[in-house]
Amino acid sequence: MPLVISRYLFSALVLSCVFLVSAPYASAAQQKTLLVYGDSLSAAYGIDIKKGWVTLLQEKMKQTNPGWKVVNASVSGETTSGGLSRLKVTLEQHTPDLVLVELGANDGLRGTSLKILKNNLGKIIETVQSKDTPMALFEMRIPPNYGPIYTKRFTQTFHDLGKNYNIPVVPFFLDGVAGHPELNQPDGIHPVEKAQPKLLDNVWPDIQKILKNT
Repeated sequence: MPLVISRYLFSALVLSCVFLVSAPYASAAQQKTLLVYGDSLSAAYGIDIKKGWVTLLQEKMKQTNPGWKVVNASVSGETTSGGLSRLKVTLEQHTPDLVLVELGANDGLRGTSLKILKNNLGKIIETVQSKDTPMALFEMRIPPNYGPIYTKRFTQTFHDLGKNYNIPVVPFFLDGVAGHPELNQPDGIHPVEKAQPKLLDNVWPDIQKILKNT
């Protein structure tokens, strides 16, 4: 009889250990991934990456949406062409549950054809949607010195894509930052560290809406 009891106790201890070891892994496996896919504006160009708006988003979501983690796959200098070329590998690597695409500014600054811009972004959207992954597109703007017609059509391209593919378009997230010298680096393009919380504040309401439907 004592031997039988000890076997039951041993089995119970083993099961308890398995549960305790497996539980954290199960929790991690259930965690969802938000992928930020952008350029230098999201890659925290010129400042500490830990101070960038994407890192601030991760910190905020730890409190508001603990079941999510944020992956920053942004690359400084990235164009829509470059973003398209590395997208499939990035999606396979991270298998995101939500993708935020913040690309196009560098195309605009280079005066890239709007047809090419729209085509590249369209293929990026189609690639993400082929994975049945929810996504949103960031509206981008360029300085007015590129001419009123190109400038207007450039921004409209993002909204046209949003309608065509039925995806949310996040309003210009540099609002209140672009054009303010004290909030930008000497190049007049990239926000400084103290401007990063403002960038997050600009996008957070829209991200919250998207998360509720994801």
